[in-house]
Amino acid sequence: MAQTVLMPQLGESVTEGTIGQWLKKVGDSVDKYESLLEVLTDKVNAEVPSPVAGKIAKILVEDGQTVPIGTPICEIEVSGGQAEEASTAAAASVKADEPKAETPAAPAATTQADDGQRGRYSPAVRRLAQERGIDPGSLTGTGAGGRVTRDDVLSASDAHASEAPKAPSKAHVAPSQSTGAAGTMVSGAPAVIDDEDTLEPLNNVRKVIAERMVRSKQTVPHAWLMVEVDVTGLVALRERLKEEFKAREGVSLTFMPFMIRAVVSALRAVPSMNAQWNGDSIVMKKRINVGMAAATERGLIVPVIKDADQKNIVGLAKSSQDLVKRARNGRLTMDDLSGGTFTVDNTGAVGTVLTYPVINAPEVGIVTMESIVKRPVVMNDMIAIRSMVNVCLSFDHRVVDGAEAGQFVRTIKTELEAITPNTSIY
Repeated sequence: MAQTVLMPQLGESVTEGTIGQWLKKVGDSVDKYESLLEVLTDKVNAEVPSPVAGKIAKILVEDGQTVPIGTPICEIEVSGGQAEEASTAAAASVKADEPKAETPAAPAATTQADDGQRGRYSPAVRRLAQERGIDPGSLTGTGAGGRVTRDDVLSASDAHASEAPKAPSKAHVAPSQSTGAAGTMVSGAPAVIDDEDTLEPLNNVRKVIAERMVRSKQTVPHAWLMVEVDVTGLVALRERLKEEFKAREGVSLTFMPFMIRAVVSALRAVPSMNAQWNGDSIVMKKRINVGMAAATERGLIVPVIKDADQKNIVGLAKSSQDLVKRARNGRLTMDDLSGGTFTVDNTGAVGTVLTYPVINAPEVGIVTMESIVKRPVVMNDMIAIRSMVNVCLSFDHRVVDGAEAGQFVRTIKTELEAITPNTSIY
């Protein structure tokens, strides 16, 4: 029998997803839990595993298309003995990250009862239609149940654009706006394209990253501050333990787990930093799930260490390196990419000493660990050479004020500076 696979829900409040690319084609065999495709949303990028073993019979949604959660995206031919298991697995694939009871359920794939424009069109469609100057009520929907989709709005917008006169010019002027994968416009000054220049089309991952960054900067009032931290003791501790640690634990001892541990302490001291903006309310998160910004060949990905406050340095080292390795190999699961409550970025790995990171909304803050450098510092009215690092924090000023943000980074500073060459990591 043919088992239908549905577009899964990749996180709370996500109502639709974009097919990044299919990893299997029609006729290919697939094992249970083997990756079928990459899905992009405005919150995560993830590989979707097959709920059953079988052979790809049909691909119903092509690369680059965006469809609502629960939309059939492919069919897998499975043996009769797997039929019941396949049906259960397919349902689980959609509900794996279903919103909790206090979170409104995502819109269904079919058109709901008319509740004005907010009931008839998804938030992404309404936003895109407004930005393009299109009345969605004037469009004939091609989605399930006649629903107006993003593609319908884009087609109407392109039709209007094609009717506009084009200004002749020797140098071509690129559009000042491009469409992000989640449907919002990424605005910017127009580029001037000379004859010898080349154009590199945006891939779907880069489109999603661009949309997220623009949305965060446009909707979140970023504030920023930085503290200097003396990590001479930490550097000495790592130098003393790194070879023994590698031999015993099988992973390298980096500075990142120490930074994450300090951030955990700061989140405990300032709970308002472990929160999320919710429009007319603030969600105070109970769990401490730390996201780590990881650079990959496909773009920036933020896997999450769940319950980071329950791990020691060894546990954080193993968890962080496992996630980064799987991120770069494209082996992260949907669970790895969801549930973050605060983000840490090791920008110092590329040699920076001062950065202004963009918040991973709806989180309240993101902190960076910069390069550790030796420089002269005044200590007890004397000059000493110390290992120093800058710790930078961007925070949402709607939720957190300067005093709380200051306490947060001071706690990180205190935790890191308390480390000595003899501090236990177990």
